[in-house]
Amino acid sequence: MRVVIAGGHGKIAQLTHRELAGRGDTAVGLIRNPEHAAALTAAGARPVVADLEHVGVDELAGHLDGADAAIFAAGAGPGSGAARKDTVDRAAAVLLADAAERAGVRRYLLVSAMGVEDEPPTGTDEVFAAYLRAKKAAEDDLTGRDLDWTVLRPGRLTDDPPTGRITLARHVPPGAVTRTDVARVLVALLYEPRTAGLVLELVGGDTTIAEAIASVTAG
Repeated sequence: MRVVIAGGHGKIAQLTHRELAGRGDTAVGLIRNPEHAAALTAAGARPVVADLEHVGVDELAGHLDGADAAIFAAGAGPGSGAARKDTVDRAAAVLLADAAERAGVRRYLLVSAMGVEDEPPTGTDEVFAAYLRAKKAAEDDLTGRDLDWTVLRPGRLTDDPPTGRITLARHVPPGAVTRTDVARVLVALLYEPRTAGLVLELVGGDTTIAEAIASVTAG
């Protein structure tokens, strides 16, 4: 596969690059900062500079030309305000979906987050609430699109060594999951077209990745 990943310098994206390269796939990472190119190359990916807050849909579609799939793994990141939660976590995800449709790339994976389904409770930090709303809006945008989309909502992310064992379902109890396991699940989802149209929550667990994905596509 040729897979284009938005947010290419992020931790999950870099791990996903390595997983794809290890399978012999081609990973293309979209980055905002040209100085991050070397890190992507080291991870086995081809870096492409494309600022998702400023690039046009036609230019972005050109970067997706010939791809088999697109993954949105970008985020405004720590220290950003509520405004950038909207322009990156929502608007950039929508832009990538628009570009995928224009380029004829049907497979689209969106990395979202657990906790987005309900309105943030009273007293939630303003920026975190904006983040949750932005992620949910990006999910909602996919409904009705002509894409084979899958939404993955990881729990609390850690940099612990991967376990290869997860809990994956429409709804799972709150918990943590390693970033490497998230990357491995993303790649496994790419290879299982029957996960299209599913919204899946992910935390660490007792089931192998292959068995967990087989379970959510059964029946």
